[in-house]
Parts: sequence; C-alpha cells; structure tokens
Amino acid sequence: MDAAAGPPRENCAKGVPGAGDPFAGADMPRDGRRLELEYLCVDSFLRDVVDARALATAFELGLIERLSEGGRSTPDDLTRRVGADGRGLRLLLDLLAANGVVEERDGGIELSAGFRRALEYRDLLEAKLEFAHIAALDMLDGFTHLVRSPDQFVRESRIYRLFCYERAFDSGPGCQELTRRWVRITTALTRYEAEVCIGRHDCSRYRRMLDIGGNSGQFALEMCRRNPAIRATVLDLPLVCEIGEAHVRHAPEADRITFVKGNALTDTLPTGFDLVTFKSMLHDWPAGEMKRLMVQAARSLEPGGTLLIFERGPLEIRGGTLPYSMLPFLLFAHAFRSPDVYRDQMEETGFRDIAIQRIDLETPFFLVTGNRGP
Repeated sequence: MDAAAGPPRENCAKGVPGAGDPFAGADMPRDGRRLELEYLCVDSFLRDVVDARALATAFELGLIERLSEGGRSTPDDLTRRVGADGRGLRLLLDLLAANGVVEERDGGIELSAGFRRALEYRDLLEAKLEFAHIAALDMLDGFTHLVRSPDQFVRESRIYRLFCYERAFDSGPGCQELTRRWVRITTALTRYEAEVCIGRHDCSRYRRMLDIGGNSGQFALEMCRRNPAIRATVLDLPLVCEIGEAHVRHAPEADRITFVKGNALTDTLPTGFDLVTFKSMLHDWPAGEMKRLMVQAARSLEPGGTLLIFERGPLEIRGGTLPYSMLPFLLFAHAFRSPDVYRDQMEETGFRDIAIQRIDLETPFFLVTGNRGP
C-alpha cells in the first residue's frame, strides 16, 4: 500500500472524501521502554462495527478528549460539554462501557485503564478506524465480486480508489487531499510496524539506505532514529515525496533523509547503496512488475549489499473470526504473497544468504533478506 511505481493496473475514480490533520504527532519518537508489540492493544477496541462506530463518534464529538483531559465527569456534564442529545449520549456511553472504553462508578464516567493505554497509540487507533470504515462499505457492497471476480472488485471498490497512485503525479488541491489521506493511514501503520522490523534485523552496519516506495519517509525515519550512521534516500511518486518532505522536516534526523521523485518501474534508480528496502510495497504489484522492482533494487545495491523486504503474508483465518479492524486487509487478501515468492525471485536475481523470518502481528508478516552477489 505504498506507491513509488506509478499507476498500478487499477482504474482510478473520484469521490473519496478527505480528512483532517494528516500527521498529528507524527514526528515524535517512540518511547523505547514500551514493548514493541504493545500497540496491537488498539484492535481490542475495534472488534466489530458497533464498537468501532461508537468509538469514532466519541472522537468526533470530543468526548474522548474531555475524559482524557478532565478525568471523571457526569453524563449531564458531558452532554452539555459535547453538545449532544441527552438520550443519545446515554446510548453512546452504554456502548462505550460495553466495549471497555469507559467505566461508570458512583454516577461518574471515566476512561478505563485499558483504553488509556490504547490511547497512547491514538494516531494508529484513528487510522485503523478510518481505514476500516472505508473498507466496510466495500465489504457490504462488493464482497461477492471479490470472491467471484477480483478484477471487477478492484475496478469498483472504494478502497482501491483510495490507493490510486495516478493522483500522485498531479499537485492539484483535490489530488493533494486524497493522496494525503492514504499517506496518513500508511504512515500510522508503518510507525509501529517499522519498530518490529528493525528490531529483528541488525542494521548497524549499513551506511546508505534506499527505501523504494518509502511513502512519507516514516520507515526511513525510524531506521535513522535507531541507527545514527545511516543516511536514507526515499524514492516515491512526486506528490508523495512532497508530503513526505513536510512530514520529516522537523525531525532531528531530517538532514539524513533525502527524497527522490521517480517511478521505480521505469526510471533509472540511484545506485551505491548497501541497503535497499521494500516495506509493504511489493504486494501492490502483479508478478511481472514485482520482479522488475526487485531487479531494479538489485541494480541499486553495491555488491554484498542487503535487500530487505517486510511484507504481510497470506491471511490465516481458520480458528477464529476477524475483528472489524482487519477488514481492509481482508479486502487486499489476494495481494499478499508467500515469502517463498520473494525468496525465489531473490535467488533468480543472484542474491545469497537469503533468510526468512515470520513475525506475527495482527496478520502474519515476513522479513525477507538477502545479499547481492558480486
């Protein structure tokens, strides 16, 4: 769900509404004392459509802010403060209590300890809410098409229109608004997934990194934070790079991150890197384009340099039901590949010392690495 290679095979369409501040709090480093997988707690509050919709409404009304900043409050006081109908707010509070978001004791309402913990990942929580709400309409209207005719689903679905990369060549206001929306969502996901990836691979020996389809630069930013010797280049589509430059501008590591506007499928890419990365990018492309991108990556590497792929693998649903927050990934299920596909292409391209690590997040992820031969 990152770009870099121009319009994919999907047709583009208008009509996806924009949203607010794209990167609130996005340049803040993570607290190293937190467990790297703790962020997954947000999914426990997004189990079904009722839970998620009630929580989204609580955010929209400013109810979560009131309780977060002011502590315990009465239902009557909250009704006045958020400008809601009394019976409507009572219904909302009951739904939030059933979902464990709030607790009511002695006539007072307060956020639960568990939700306060999840609220530390508010950017991710809101991004998953937004992403799932987009996917929900496609699930209701188009799941039969997804099962029977995936190509038709791709042409007609809202979620694929959201990731219409053709807009990233146009700097008009409408294209900016729509591109910022999907970049905001992928940035929130990457902020936490990157920590997990970087924690599983020793990157301390690298000095020059190229992140193909690097989106807002969040993956490169996390890499630079953990590895002070690395200088990163992010290659992506023109409008995505402009958004990314603004995103990292105030980070202490900004002077070590460079953006290059280009099309990774057709352009000659910069060379001389000892690390090239694809983070949640290759699944966007059919097999032929995926192979071409990996060949391009090999050309950008110095002999002995490392290609690192961090991608979702096929969904595993047996033994349980999917929470509402997983709807977007369900609709992309056809795109997620076995890591063996990337390993085989690495071997064909001349890579050595290929390794595959499985990492279970809310879906299976695979970290695939290999070193370029001489």
